[in-house]
Amino acid sequence: MEFLHKWLPQVWDFMNESKVLGALIIVAAFCIVAWLVDLIMDRLLRALARKSKFHLDDAILDILHRPVWVSIVLVGALTGVRWISPRQPFIFIFVAVLKSVLVLIWAQAINRVLLRIADDWVRHWREANRHGSEMIRLGGSIARLVVLAGAIFLFLSLWKINITPLLASAGIAGVAVALAAKETLSNFFGGITVLLDQPYKVGDYIILDSGERGEVAEIGLRSTRIVTRDDVQVSIPNSVITNTKVINESAPEPRFRVRIKVGVAYGTDVDQVEEVLLSVARDNPLVVTKPEPRVRFRTFGESSLDFELLCWAHRPHDKGRITHQLNRAIYKAFDQAGIVIPFPQRDVHMHSP
Repeated sequence: MEFLHKWLPQVWDFMNESKVLGALIIVAAFCIVAWLVDLIMDRLLRALARKSKFHLDDAILDILHRPVWVSIVLVGALTGVRWISPRQPFIFIFVAVLKSVLVLIWAQAINRVLLRIADDWVRHWREANRHGSEMIRLGGSIARLVVLAGAIFLFLSLWKINITPLLASAGIAGVAVALAAKETLSNFFGGITVLLDQPYKVGDYIILDSGERGEVAEIGLRSTRIVTRDDVQVSIPNSVITNTKVINESAPEPRFRVRIKVGVAYGTDVDQVEEVLLSVARDNPLVVTKPEPRVRFRTFGESSLDFELLCWAHRPHDKGRITHQLNRAIYKAFDQAGIVIPFPQRDVHMHSP
């Protein structure tokens, strides 16, 4: 301790006598601190992160690793510049440049952290089949925009730029942009309405009022994209889809009801028809067991007794395939059981004069 009491005043006097060497000593001291912090983050904090159950800490540590020690070095450079106390406007320029670099570094780091957290939450929610993952992504995007706006505000403040005229100009420009981008804003608020109301989610099968049917591939702020069974992507503006009728085949349950209509000849044993249809449905692996398949005798047709087989598919995605398989199986089962599927016939009687 006595050595420090004698040594520190001498160093302080030396730094006061030579401002440049004093600034170099300050920068060197901050570099040593940055090296120690970097060592602690790389060794100690990484070891603690590996042992924790929170898997995001490794990614966040990787993102913040470099900005932390670079910021310490820049703070040392800023302190060294202030120690030298150069004349204006050089001190203002040096300080503004160093602080601007700090703002840019941390704005980028915070944006990367927010993006990483949002992506991880979205993945976790989708794996858990929970709704609202699109809202998380929207919230992350809004948060990154707020960080960007804050960085721009700090940047302008550091350079002593009066933002009052800019705000007034931005207000006038905002009105002009709002009028010019009316459809874009309508689509944007329509997208927010879809995300909040959630009439459908990614992976659902929907039918639009115009007749398109497909799986929801993406819900964006401007449009909703669906992929039809022909592997054709259809993009619908959110302003349109919020003002039209949308049938969601995947809600409230993901299963989908399949209806197979079939007619048999008059005189056929109706109990046998029902038994054959139920047997065909139970033998198909795509048909769910609960609710159980059922058969309904609908009506007496002109040429046939009209039945309808009602069963449930696991997903709307299986509608076409299960209809194909059931139709094939019913035709073969009726042929083996001797059940006739009639077709319309007309008897023509010729009268001689």
